[in-house]
Amino acid sequence: MKIQMLIATTDRDYTDHLSNALAEHHSDAIEVSVSSEEKLLKEQLMARTFDIALLDSSMAWAAETQSIRLPLLLWSQDDKECVVSEEIKRLNKYQRVSSIVSSVLEMYSKELVKDRGPDLKKAKISAFWSPAGGVGKTTAALAYCAGKASSGKQVMYLNLEQFSSVHTYFADTGRSISAVFEMLEAGEGNTRMLVRSLRRQDSESEIAYFSRPENFDDMNILTTDNTAELIDVCSEAADELVIDMSCTCDERTRKVFDTADRIFLVTDASNTTKMKFSQYMSQHNIYQRTMEKATMVLNKGAELYKPYPYTVVRLPLVQSSDAQTIYKTLSEISFDTPQD
Repeated sequence: MKIQMLIATTDRDYTDHLSNALAEHHSDAIEVSVSSEEKLLKEQLMARTFDIALLDSSMAWAAETQSIRLPLLLWSQDDKECVVSEEIKRLNKYQRVSSIVSSVLEMYSKELVKDRGPDLKKAKISAFWSPAGGVGKTTAALAYCAGKASSGKQVMYLNLEQFSSVHTYFADTGRSISAVFEMLEAGEGNTRMLVRSLRRQDSESEIAYFSRPENFDDMNILTTDNTAELIDVCSEAADELVIDMSCTCDERTRKVFDTADRIFLVTDASNTTKMKFSQYMSQHNIYQRTMEKATMVLNKGAELYKPYPYTVVRLPLVQSSDAQTIYKTLSEISFDTPQD
C-alpha cells in the first residue's frame, strides 16, 4: 500500500517541483496530493486521512492534524515565525528532494507500529561466503549483482561483513545502515520503511546498497533473529537480494544459509583457503545443509579439488588493480550456468 502524502503550500512553483520529482522517482511508494489554498486544505483533511503532510508556515496553522499521522512543517530561515504546535517537527524546505524523501520516510518509520505480517518475500536470495579472507568474495558478489542488474532485475546488495568494504565500490553517503541495526535491536518502529529510506542506488550499475556501519561494534548488535528480519525486509524491496557475508561460521551464518535460495562458496588457489574449505567440508555440520543449493566459485586461478559435490563457476583472471573495473568485467560471466 502506498504512503498517502499531502503537500500544502502557497508556493506553487515549489509544490510543482516537489510533486513532479516524487511522481517521477517515488511513485511506487508514495501517492501525492497537493493543496495551495486554506479552504481546499480543510476540505481535504475533512474528507480523508493522510500518512504524511508537508505544510509550509502559511498553511500549517489552518491544518487539523488529527487527520495526519505525521505532520511536518516545511521551514526555511526566511520564513516568519508561525504559531503551530511544538509537537510538529520541522523539515528543511530547501534541500535535495532525495534528502527530503529520506528524512521523511525515516521519521515516518518511527511513527508506525511494527507490523511484520505474513511472509512477503519477493526476492531471490543469494549468499556469498568463504571461510578465508581475500579470495575475492565481495568482487564475485558484486559481479553477480551487476550481471543481474544489467538484465533488468532490481538488485539489492547487503553487506554483512565484520569490516565493510562498501565504500571501496560505491559512494558512501547518506545515513548509515547502523540506523537499521538500532531499530532492530530496539524492536520498535517500522523497519521496512526505514530500509526504503536508507537504501542508495549506484547510478552506473543500478545496484541498491546501504552505506557502511558507523563503527565495527554496530555489526555485533545483530542477533540471529535480527538478521532474519533484516533479510525479510530487504527481500521485499528487490527481485534479487545478494548477501555478502563475513568469513565467520556462526549462528548468523547458519540463518543466512537456511534462508538463502542459493549459496556461492568462493575460493582461490592458495593452500590456506584449501585447508580452510577442507575443514569446513569435513568438520562443520552446516556443510551438509548447504550441499543442495551451493555453487563453488573458482577465483584467481583456483582449481577444483576432490571430493567435491557442488556445481562450479570459474571466474577468469582480470588484469586490473581497480576493484570496480574487476567486478564490472566479471559481471559478464553467467553464475547460472554450471561448468565442468
